[in-house]
Amino acid sequence: MTGVRADGLLRIEKEQRTTMSPFARRGKWRLLAALLFALLSPVAVVAAAESARAASSLPVPRFVSLKTDKVNIRGGPSREHEVTWVFTRVGLPVEITAESENWRRIRDAEGAEGWVYHSLLSGRRTVLVVPWSKNESFALYERPDKSAGITAELQSGVLGTVKNCNGKWCRIFGDGFDGYMEQERLWGVYPSESIE
Repeated sequence: MTGVRADGLLRIEKEQRTTMSPFARRGKWRLLAALLFALLSPVAVVAAAESARAASSLPVPRFVSLKTDKVNIRGGPSREHEVTWVFTRVGLPVEITAESENWRRIRDAEGAEGWVYHSLLSGRRTVLVVPWSKNESFALYERPDKSAGITAELQSGVLGTVKNCNGKWCRIFGDGFDGYMEQERLWGVYPSESIE
């Protein structure tokens, strides 16, 4: 068919279309209708909605905490990637450093990074007390002031929940303690970050 012009091809296509039986034409429309129905079925609609909301549109980086006491950390953003390690401490603060659909790349206090499924993370803010200093204790105060009374001495690595932070001090609580600590001594909040 070399040398046939475009208008000749259109004419051939029209001729073939007119010689098609009405039953064959109806079958094509049924097939098209079935395909459209399949695409618009509830499963397809839910899948489309899920992928549309895949990106959280929240700021990155940001701190969150682990929702369960067993969280598999993977080498990439899918279940096909191997598990590189497992977190076993519920509430541990981690920093989200990247997002890929429903997966979040997280970093722990020691700098290790990996990917976790978004539903294993919580927006509850927690902190670790000076995790970079080993075998030391740090004062927890009654008020956000070093001249205030000391309510507890917390060892490095103690896990606490954040009540609020004003950019210099955070009020934290945990099992048997509640008080204020300087924000710079906590991992899980940014310097100068305010939390209500």
